[in-house]
Amino acid sequence: MRFRPQFWPTVVTVPMLIALIGLSIWQFNRYGWKADLIEKLDTRAESAAIDLPPAGAITEALEFQRVRVAGTYLHDKEFHLVARSLRGNPGVHIFTPLRRADGSGIELINRGWVPGDRLDASTREPGQLAGAVTVEGIIRLDKGQGNFIPDNDPKKNVWFFVDSKAMAQAAGLDALPPYYIVSGNTDVPGGFPVGRQWRINLPNNHLEYALTWLFMAMALLVIYVVYHRKPR
Repeated sequence: MRFRPQFWPTVVTVPMLIALIGLSIWQFNRYGWKADLIEKLDTRAESAAIDLPPAGAITEALEFQRVRVAGTYLHDKEFHLVARSLRGNPGVHIFTPLRRADGSGIELINRGWVPGDRLDASTREPGQLAGAVTVEGIIRLDKGQGNFIPDNDPKKNVWFFVDSKAMAQAAGLDALPPYYIVSGNTDVPGGFPVGRQWRINLPNNHLEYALTWLFMAMALLVIYVVYHRKPR
């Protein structure tokens, strides 16, 4: 048997082989980056809470940071983030503006989950905390509308994604910051809303992707070699 490469199969195969190997290397790099990110987010979420900085100081570097803030809830301006479940049960997340006690503005708090039959605030009056409260939770950034996410309906108070500007306008507030705080408070009178609705379970499938691209490159190389092996 002898190996005799042909022009056009070689012209087609070599760039494809380079591309597949490049994709494999890129996915290996992404795997390491994602692993570091998950470790950082876990560390931030489980660290001791810090006082919430001013709105202008919140950056991506603080996402998932555990914070605390004191203030008063504006229950008459709550928002309903729909299509949320808890252990397989459908419901909504209650987002309530909080007027900060230090006078530095209003924060948006994801107080937690309620079932569909508790959408009306009158059905969960014990949980409508009055007066000064202290909220401890994690920071999440306002990501905007993702792919395949329906439009919000502010007039019906139906929100599929967090939109700080539209929410402020709907509630008659001057402004809401481009982030919100997911409350970790679980000891709520009456049991609703159920707090601590966060999951830091970012998928890290990049190693599988890297191996897939690598195996495809190896298969292509084997096919190329076998194709060009001719009997003497």
